[in-house]
Parts: sequence; structure tokens; C-alpha cells
Amino acid sequence: MTDSSPPYVRSVDLMSRENSRLLIVDMQEKLLPLIASSPQVTKNCITLVKAARILGPPVFATEQYPQGLGGTAPELSELLGDCPDKFRFSCAEVLNWGSPSTCEHRQVIVAGIEAHVCVLQTTFDLLAAGFQVFVPADAVGSRSQLDWQIGLDRMAGAGAVITTTESVLFEWCEASNAPEFKQISQLVKERQILEVL
Repeated sequence: MTDSSPPYVRSVDLMSRENSRLLIVDMQEKLLPLIASSPQVTKNCITLVKAARILGPPVFATEQYPQGLGGTAPELSELLGDCPDKFRFSCAEVLNWGSPSTCEHRQVIVAGIEAHVCVLQTTFDLLAAGFQVFVPADAVGSRSQLDWQIGLDRMAGAGAVITTTESVLFEWCEASNAPEFKQISQLVKERQILEVL
């Protein structure tokens, strides 16, 4: 007897590890203390980088004028290595990714600071180039709650998908029988423990 059920077709609106890349924007040591939710944003950026290292999406990061704003926060820097520096608020120019038709990773998960400046301008430029952009709300921050909210609203209105760190992890992992599932579950548990502390 043959199986007559239709083949499983995964939605193109879900993030996939094969088609994604992660971008960490300007998580710099002199700017982070001014960010309203910097411990949460930092923790979630670290979680995203660790998950990407486990599951395979390439990771990119930038620094805005490091001579004035300092380098990337040490806890992230050790995971990221060297980051290109920039003067434009958007990262699109220094990344020089071209259009998604010329690369395999057309989904971009954008995290970092500030939500209403560098993250927003990068997101708009990536959308204009044809990339599918996802912004985990708990992995971006601004100096004020209002700027953070307006930034998210504008990005959503322009076509970015506002999501969460945990959603990214489980969409990348896709199934509980994936070989990496236990490692991803452990990252989620570590986040929950840190939230309680």
C-alpha cells in the first residue's frame, strides 16, 4: 500500500538554516550601557550567534565608528572575530552582498543596536535590494522604549518580519529529531535561566 498523503511543503515565510544569514549590528561596548535593555539584547545576540554556529547560517557583524564607540562587546567579540567598521548607519554598503538573486542566503536575520537607526536603515536597504528580513524584537535595542517601538513598527510596515530569538532558533532547527535539537534546546534553557536571575 502506498502513502497517498501530499508531500510536505515548508512555507517560504519561515526561516531556514540553508537560506539564512545572521547580521549582528554595532554591539559596541561604549554604546551598550546607554541601551535600555542591553543585558537582554546582548544575551539574545550571543544566543543567535551560538545557534548559527551550531546550525550553519553564516554570521556577519559590523561596528559603527569604533574609534569613538569602542569595539564590539567582549562577550560577543570572542564569538565574532573581526568586524568591518563603517561610517554610514546602514550596514548594506560594507557588506556588499548585491542582490539575493546572486547569493544563496536571501533571508537575513538582523539583530543589534540601535533599532531605530542602524538596524532600521540596514533593514530598509536590505529590503530594497530584495532580501527577506527578519528582526528578533528581543535582540535589538535603543536608548529609549519609544525609539525601539517606532523602529520595529517602521520595519514591519516596510515588510520586515518582526520575530523573537526563540522563533529564529526553532525555525532554523525545524524538527525535534534534528541532530542539533538538544544543543538548541540547551541554548533556550540557558536563556530562561538568565531571565530568572
